[in-house]
Amino acid sequence: METDALQGNSSSSHSSVNTEFLSQTGHTVLAIIMGVFSVAGIILNVLVIVVTVKYRQLRQPLSYALVNLAICDLGCAVFGGLPTTVTSAMGYFSLGRVGCVLEGFAVSFFGIASLCTIGVISVERYIVVCYPMGAVLFQTRHAVAGVVLSWVWSFVWNTPPLFGWGSYELEGVKTSCAPNWYSRDVGNMSYIIIYFCLCFAVPFSIIMVSYSRLLWTLRQVTKLQVSEAGSTNRVEAQVARMVVVMVLAFLVTWLPYAGMALAVIIDSSLYIDPVIATIPVYLAKSSTLYNPIIYVFMNRQFRGYAVPTVLCGWNPWASDAQMSEGDTTVVTLNKGQKFSPKESLKE
Repeated sequence: METDALQGNSSSSHSSVNTEFLSQTGHTVLAIIMGVFSVAGIILNVLVIVVTVKYRQLRQPLSYALVNLAICDLGCAVFGGLPTTVTSAMGYFSLGRVGCVLEGFAVSFFGIASLCTIGVISVERYIVVCYPMGAVLFQTRHAVAGVVLSWVWSFVWNTPPLFGWGSYELEGVKTSCAPNWYSRDVGNMSYIIIYFCLCFAVPFSIIMVSYSRLLWTLRQVTKLQVSEAGSTNRVEAQVARMVVVMVLAFLVTWLPYAGMALAVIIDSSLYIDPVIATIPVYLAKSSTLYNPIIYVFMNRQFRGYAVPTVLCGWNPWASDAQMSEGDTTVVTLNKGQKFSPKESLKE
């Protein structure tokens, strides 16, 4: 029966297996949760894309990765979130084997592209904040290269299962598909280990190193006591809080899923309750909602354009938009040039 569920041969086998895992009420609750995540994610990410295209002031090199992140999350919500909502409401995966492979590929493709894009954003912000007037200048070609690299990297490492190296199978309570973390087949194991290292470990390391160096640089700048001590500490604290929010959001949405996958890879006999295994899946897919809020709507400049667009010209934060949150300037470690770390981070 378990084999039938994994292979997706029939709706009846899925239904009988899933009944053991979760009641229909439970599936309905999951469908509602995923539906809310997906619909809200689609609305917010579409808004990000529309506003950026509409206002030329927002089309800057640093915005390319943010828009790319919105496109990735939109893809995850449309091709992953909505189908999972439907299959969860039905109580079993109703799309068949081909549907499982296509859904697994789409979610993995857009998901890893999103993860890589977050890595690109962390590097961009590190460069802009730590070398604002230095030899390293972030230009349009760098932004485009980062976006292209995210898509190519994701495509290269998510297509092998389509040709036999690795596979996409049902996961959790068997209402969605993902790379097969459980198979002990030599070919599948080799793919999963490489996939985990290059598509999870590498972006994670880049994100943590970039933001750690960024915070260290801001701390060193503060110690120089160039501007008013109180103001400098306030700006550093604001930037630090924003970085912490970004890192925590990344860890909460992706680390549980990556950790579960790694645990299964290390211990082939490890049994994870399907309901428990579903939680990391939903956390990862919820990033389609959190990402635009954290990475885009926390940007004061973007919010100044997006809010009037939604509210037909009215901006309740108009007075805030006229105030600069980063008026305090500090000095870089190398060049002695003034820059606003908060504005550099938020752009």
